[in-house]
Amino acid sequence: MDLTAVSHYRFARTRDEAFPAPGEQIVAGGTWVFSEPQPATTGLVDLSEMGWAPVEDLPGGGLRIAATCTIAELVALPPRPGFVAHPMFAQCANALLASFKIWNMATVGGNICRSYAAASMVSLAVGLDATAHVWSPDGTDRDLPVVELVIGNGINLLAPGEVLRAIDFPAHALRARTSVRKIALAELGRSGAVVTGRVDDDGAATFGITAATEWPTVLRYTGLPTRDALHDDIVSASGYYTDALGSADWRRGVSAVLGEEIRTELSSATNGIKDMGFGAGA
Repeated sequence: MDLTAVSHYRFARTRDEAFPAPGEQIVAGGTWVFSEPQPATTGLVDLSEMGWAPVEDLPGGGLRIAATCTIAELVALPPRPGFVAHPMFAQCANALLASFKIWNMATVGGNICRSYAAASMVSLAVGLDATAHVWSPDGTDRDLPVVELVIGNGINLLAPGEVLRAIDFPAHALRARTSVRKIALAELGRSGAVVTGRVDDDGAATFGITAATEWPTVLRYTGLPTRDALHDDIVSASGYYTDALGSADWRRGVSAVLGEEIRTELSSATNGIKDMGFGAGA
């Protein structure tokens, strides 16, 4: 759609140029910005020429994914020694309802900043304890877990003018055994629930619930929980919501089913994803 109020479009190439002025909106891939009217937007700031490497190594074995890294670049990331959680990157990307053309434009940072409940990169970041590295207009940086950044369906804690620079994935999560499940009411529909599971080297287990709740939910245990404990924790979580793609009760129920599938799988030594699709949601 036309952005009828936009009077200028500029490329940012330095940190100072990256911060939007009043009325400006940041563009990375632009797949959301150009998808619907933006009547309050008078200018666009394109970050695609900032020159950020899509993927960088962090000390200790972690990974930094640039906010401008595309979904396609993320999926193409080759496995590395000890990178047991590698399949989860593609698994969560495949939870994003998008064509290959969108994959080549949409960015990891853009998906997280949009903060929709069904944002697949939020599912990935939450499942692997990723941290958002944020640039502030006053010249300072701040870091906060993505699970704390997203506080509602399309709502996050980024302050006006702040720029998401990167998403940092810690080494302990990248070494973990993982599993992902998703479900939608239609075969090609938006995810109604995405549940992730992870077991770290020390046996600690982490389960993430996204898409089913308006904000991410993370459940942590010192080891794999019992069936009943996990079920009770999932169904008692807050934030389940109703829209045209599923009721709150359905989302709560299927999240518990998916969580148990993951718990069972993580009792073995395999990584995997199962898309339950239309049949399980009918």
